[in-house]
Amino acid sequence: MHWADFTAQRLAETREGPYVSCSGITPSGDFHIGHLREILSAEMIHRACLDAGLDSRYIFIVDSMDPLRRVYPFLSEDYQQYIGCPLAFIPAPDSDGRPSSDGRSYAEHFLEPFLQALAEIGVFPEVIMNHLTYADGLFAEKIDSAIEYANEIKEIIESISGRELDDNWFPYKPLGSDGSMDGVTVTGYEKPYVHWTDKNGNSGSADIRKAEGKLPWRIDWAARWGIHGVTCEPAGKDHGAAGGSFDTGLPICRILGSSPPEKMVYEWIQVKGAGPMSSSSGNTIGPLETLSIVPPEILRYIIARSKMNRHIEFDTGGMMFVIADEYERLVANPPKKKEGMSKRKEISVDTRLAARRLSQTERGFEPKGTISFRHLAMLAQIKNSDTDIWNSLRNSGHLSGEPHKALQQRLLRMRNWIRSIHFPEDARIHIRNKIDDEVREKLSEEQKKFLKKLAIEFGKIDWTEDLISSTIRNTASEFGIEGRESYTVLYWAMLGRNNGPKASALLLEIGLEDAIDLLNS
Repeated sequence: MHWADFTAQRLAETREGPYVSCSGITPSGDFHIGHLREILSAEMIHRACLDAGLDSRYIFIVDSMDPLRRVYPFLSEDYQQYIGCPLAFIPAPDSDGRPSSDGRSYAEHFLEPFLQALAEIGVFPEVIMNHLTYADGLFAEKIDSAIEYANEIKEIIESISGRELDDNWFPYKPLGSDGSMDGVTVTGYEKPYVHWTDKNGNSGSADIRKAEGKLPWRIDWAARWGIHGVTCEPAGKDHGAAGGSFDTGLPICRILGSSPPEKMVYEWIQVKGAGPMSSSSGNTIGPLETLSIVPPEILRYIIARSKMNRHIEFDTGGMMFVIADEYERLVANPPKKKEGMSKRKEISVDTRLAARRLSQTERGFEPKGTISFRHLAMLAQIKNSDTDIWNSLRNSGHLSGEPHKALQQRLLRMRNWIRSIHFPEDARIHIRNKIDDEVREKLSEEQKKFLKKLAIEFGKIDWTEDLISSTIRNTASEFGIEGRESYTVLYWAMLGRNNGPKASALLLEIGLEDAIDLLNS
């Protein structure tokens, strides 16, 4: 089974509903495409649960109560004063990286464009701001239990993670007089108040029923599983590694009185040739940048087609053609089970059909054949006007009537891709007006005769892609030229290189007169 369907089935067999798939993020800076693996994995499991008739929700927890840990390169030094303060309580940066006065929080500033990107790929989670969960008092019971069992929790963290905690470690971080958690020391606890002194010499009390402090990450994660009834939350291999926060979270969640989700770990997305994506290293591609060039169903397919324990090498260059071809074949000719098929092949069919289903931006949408990614890439390079492209597609039988919105968006993304640094150079098209001396020297006498005869034969046919293709084959056979060689010769003539898009389609777009003039040259 597909991993999403398998997870849904396992949940149904081992747990009582309702089922809650969860993912989360810390809005500390720009997000990268690597974050989408966790989010789409959780969302696809949620869809699989719904498809299996289960009562399911998908929640997206924003760690807005997390502190600003340092002044990042995109921030001004003015943010030094906010180190240790929750991201929900500090101002958003302006275009110069300085604290703005527009009323938005730092967390909202970075979250909003990310949610916009999620909507474009058909992800509409229930967004939960963690600072509001604290403010509503939903953490209070868990905080009290964490303090009661502080010694047990400390032992769990030290024994599983292998790191030693300070003698003054306390399972709750109150905000000091300046709103920061840094340099704050807990001096006592009288439910519901945690007493503290801070680095400025001030003292006070934090009410655990309000957003006046938070649990450390490993305990916070375990607590929210119980608060929100999380049954499934994919974790990256940094959190899911032995001794990581998932391993400590499981027993801590039980100590706090709840049942944890089963452990589920996914591999990272890597930028081709540059290793795992990382915000701190700058090795990133942003979701909005990605979605400006990659069709959303193709982006979903990249996640859906890959097993969770396999890393994904993300490539916005030539590999995009390969992935798009694979997806388009799956849409146009979905696999079917046949009598006598082996179990292994049946599993392959089920897995591919599920990847096709989960790649759609709208649940339950039945995809139909679309314009080939490669064909659109060719048209977008040789036609300046969108209207000319729609007319060309109508003339070639690829389109009837007006283009639908999804096709218009696909063309927009294709033009963006072609203009970007990501478009592969060997896919760029520069059609020649005539065959130059450099190319002529590469051609044999038989190949030159083939091109001259082809110009004559083209003048005798209706200018359709099928007739162009058959004319190329028939003329090549007259000169004893094999099929692949004939196309290589044509590519040298048209593009000045030995490969290119489908030759008959390219000739159709060049037009009969220009094609004849080129070959005659």
